[in-house]
Amino acid sequence: MDINIDVKKVLVLGSGALKIGEAGEFDYSGSQALKALKEEGIETVLINPNIATVQTSEGSADKIYFLPITPYFVEKVIKKEKPDGILLAFGGQTALNCGVQLFQEGILEKYNLRVLGTPVQAIMDTEDRELFVKKLDQIDVKTIKSHAVGTIEDAVKAAKDLGYPIIIRAAYALGGLGSGFCDNEQELRALAEKAFSYSSQILVEKSLKGWKEIEYEVVRDKYGNCMTVCNMENFDPLGIHTGESIVVAPSQTLTNDEFHKLRELSIRIVKHIGIVGECNVQFAFDTESEDYRVIEVNARLSRSSALASKATGYPLAFVAAKLGLGYGLFELKNSVTKSTCAFFEPALDYIVVKIPRWDLGKFHGVSREIGSSMKSVGEIMAIGRTFEEAIQKGLRMINIGMHGFAANKPLEVDDLDESLKNPTDKRIFCIEEAFKRGYTVDQIHDLTKIDNWFLQKLKYIYQCSKELEKYDDVQSLPLDLLHTSKKMGFSDFQIAKIVCKEPTLVERVQHDVRRIRKENGIVPCVKQIDTLAAEYPAQTNYLYITYNGRENDVKYLGDHKSVIVLGSGAYRIGSSVEFDWCSVNALQSIRKEGYRSVMINYNPETVSTDYDMCDRLYFDELTFERVMDIIELENPHGVILSVGGQIPNNLAMRLDAAKVNILGTTAKSIDNAEDRHKFSSMLDRIGVDQPRWKELTSLQDIKGFVDEVGYPVLIRPSYVLSGAAMNVCSNDQELENFLGLAAEVSKKHPVVVSEFVENAKEIEIDAVANKGEIIMYAISEHVEFAGVHSGDATIQFPAQRLYIETVRRIKKVARKVAEELQISGPFNMQFLAKDNEIKVIECNLRASRSFPFVSKVLKINFIELATQVMLGKKVEKPNKNDFDLDYVGIKASQFSFSRLQKADPVLGVDMASTGEVGCIGDNFYDAMLKSMLSVGYKIPKKTVLFSTGPAKSKVELLQAAKVLHQKGYELYATGGSQRFLVENGIPATQVFWPNDNQQPNALEMIHNKQIDLVVNIPKNFTTSELDNGYKIRRAAIDFNVPLLTNSRLASAFIQAFCKMNVDELEIKAWNEYD
Repeated sequence: MDINIDVKKVLVLGSGALKIGEAGEFDYSGSQALKALKEEGIETVLINPNIATVQTSEGSADKIYFLPITPYFVEKVIKKEKPDGILLAFGGQTALNCGVQLFQEGILEKYNLRVLGTPVQAIMDTEDRELFVKKLDQIDVKTIKSHAVGTIEDAVKAAKDLGYPIIIRAAYALGGLGSGFCDNEQELRALAEKAFSYSSQILVEKSLKGWKEIEYEVVRDKYGNCMTVCNMENFDPLGIHTGESIVVAPSQTLTNDEFHKLRELSIRIVKHIGIVGECNVQFAFDTESEDYRVIEVNARLSRSSALASKATGYPLAFVAAKLGLGYGLFELKNSVTKSTCAFFEPALDYIVVKIPRWDLGKFHGVSREIGSSMKSVGEIMAIGRTFEEAIQKGLRMINIGMHGFAANKPLEVDDLDESLKNPTDKRIFCIEEAFKRGYTVDQIHDLTKIDNWFLQKLKYIYQCSKELEKYDDVQSLPLDLLHTSKKMGFSDFQIAKIVCKEPTLVERVQHDVRRIRKENGIVPCVKQIDTLAAEYPAQTNYLYITYNGRENDVKYLGDHKSVIVLGSGAYRIGSSVEFDWCSVNALQSIRKEGYRSVMINYNPETVSTDYDMCDRLYFDELTFERVMDIIELENPHGVILSVGGQIPNNLAMRLDAAKVNILGTTAKSIDNAEDRHKFSSMLDRIGVDQPRWKELTSLQDIKGFVDEVGYPVLIRPSYVLSGAAMNVCSNDQELENFLGLAAEVSKKHPVVVSEFVENAKEIEIDAVANKGEIIMYAISEHVEFAGVHSGDATIQFPAQRLYIETVRRIKKVARKVAEELQISGPFNMQFLAKDNEIKVIECNLRASRSFPFVSKVLKINFIELATQVMLGKKVEKPNKNDFDLDYVGIKASQFSFSRLQKADPVLGVDMASTGEVGCIGDNFYDAMLKSMLSVGYKIPKKTVLFSTGPAKSKVELLQAAKVLHQKGYELYATGGSQRFLVENGIPATQVFWPNDNQQPNALEMIHNKQIDLVVNIPKNFTTSELDNGYKIRRAAIDFNVPLLTNSRLASAFIQAFCKMNVDELEIKAWNEYD
């Protein structure tokens, strides 16, 4: 092989914690790049603090550094490792921005580092708006006329020249951060002020709302060979960020001429800019005039490239990494067959739909409108042979309680026209409502600007549901109608729900539909997607299931030698990349034990849906119906439910009833742990303590129980409404307010009330058991006191501040529970500890989100052990425990509040973080500092604002305030906090609350960038308190000032940066800690 780029060691930058706009797709692209480099025998070094990802596992990179991706730390690693090449395009905007900074500061030149792939100058040409427009003017390509401005006054002037409506956006920003539409000067001034806190340059441009948005994924090698891999079209018109829109690939509504015109343009652009590797070109297109504008070019792998890879089976990131090493497209042969070369444009005989998943219900006060800034936390991809089939599959996959496009619970819409015109996260369901109210396709098009072709297809689905509605009994349903509705993507449950008018019988009728279908030969078939696959030239293992086909593309052996793993579906708050790590490790262990591994999952951002991770990949639904379809085809040895989070776990009882062999813990045990009553009475029976709780049905009973245990109490409605899932109430008024939100409390909708133990430590145990005996365990401790959801808490492992006695009791309780439930496989328990007494809060009989973290810190792979147990292998107990470690791991959470306009950035019992990092250090402060810097905190230069709430947290933070004062920081504080500090001999300047209208005012100081760190501890939930505190917290987020809202975490972070300087932090790779 003649490669003319001679590198022996390459540094790859990851993307850090998962956040809105930068999620699992970069774990996928980074893993592919590392695989490509490894294949060439090149040594790899990876910097990525995200400990839950697959790319930070053993066997992916030769050296892994869990450190912040900032120029300071990257330079330290470069100095130590002396690599000769660096890849910037595989870690999202984070890696790209860091790379540009390293280039501008001359660090790349200083250490003689070559940038592989697209040159930095080309990256800057695409990122800096003015350079970009100039560059494209040279080849007469139209771009959106925009004015780059540096002040608010210039922005106002630019808007006058262009004429409203306009859109503004921040340069060098992630996923449209700091962007939005303005119809007048007043809106412009408000938005521009926020945008300037993220970037020194903002762009003012004419709005093309209502045009189509089309994307092309283009690959180019250094010789200038170019090809388009896939083109996609947004279902929603321009004005909605691609990450927020439903996307269809390949595009459906372009004529052949239009398609080729844009394809030719995108190739011309990519050649002219000089991209090497992969990039995407986004167009705005007006069908009436055939006029177009180029919106942007991303000179890196993006969300859409992960989608394009999964949609076509063409591994973009892998190919891009090889091109970066200097290969030409024509030289890239398939590594095994040596026959197919990478220079082919995939042809699709199917259609793919991507739908975003939002979790806006988790946040207080967030605005639900979607627009040019991204808010979605995950996405799914559905594959079908028709648009109808794919969209209905997709709407079930996002897992928000919808059964497809039809047959959902009625929508409550105040003003339907308004909801169609200004989109929210529920817009597609508003379209069905409009059909119900007799709107025509043209009327809906005028309101939404969605192409008539899509609306017409949705209307077909609606009409089909109307046909089904005419029948009252499944037996009398004509078979051809049944077949037609299956082709349109209706599920058995949907059909049952439409036909059967009695809601309580739907579950039963669903089984009848399945039976009738199978008796009459209406069954789906399995189709494959061509990939650059190796093992058999003609046959790949990338599959989907459809009713629009005649025969299976796969021959089944039926030898019970395969094991099916159920994946975790769409990323959301509370279930993300850590379960992907668990799935991938389970697949690898299954292969090692000599079984065929089969994966079912439909999330395009993941490594588990990479076609060479397993022997067979079904890119399809995780519903009972679809899983049964696949099990009946595969005839597997068994199914693993415990590595994909909650979705697979919820299928346990139904699969068990269908006589499926569930590997590991039995379905009955899973039910005994999930059902509160059964679990609680089991704990009482075996003599294990738990917080007192009752399920109550009236306000009077609730108050009676509160009199018994005292405030505060934790309340969870069993019937979850609008995200008001759980809340802590500390007085009668709050209790009544909250129950008012949770709708009626009645016999049908009881409420669970439990005592809330204040100032208790929260402790977790992650473990693997075999037939009820614990083989391996890890005990970790939260930095915050109980009351912060465990997914948001900062976790230290090994535990640093626990009594030996407490640890002993925890092991004892875990042993009892494992024995009683006869657990085989992974499980996780959470405890409260106070004054040496421990109480059990919950127990999950599946892998938890902290499994990758404890596995990597301990260097014992818990999932591998669990998989061996579930396959019935004999497993030795490892002879290592967490007391032997000479180092500490800290897991910190990443929040994306800056994306969620108006949301209150305060932590509670409901989870709000979108991702996490894990860093290792020789002591607590070392690890603490690295992990806080990794999730975006900055060490304050000189000013800190304290507003520390209740007396208790004032005292907790006193020590921290002392240390700050000794380090020479200037302290500012609101009313009571300031008096308290001064009384204790710490000088502090008083600032006034936002509502006080006196100087100096807290809000103004934050606006004017006079504060470097805000510590705001909410006192209670009274309206004025929330209002004042909320304004300070929200201002800190909007103006990009670090904010801490938990006194224990604030204290730990402040102690860490006062006791250690950044230059004292150890720069050590993962394998150097032992």
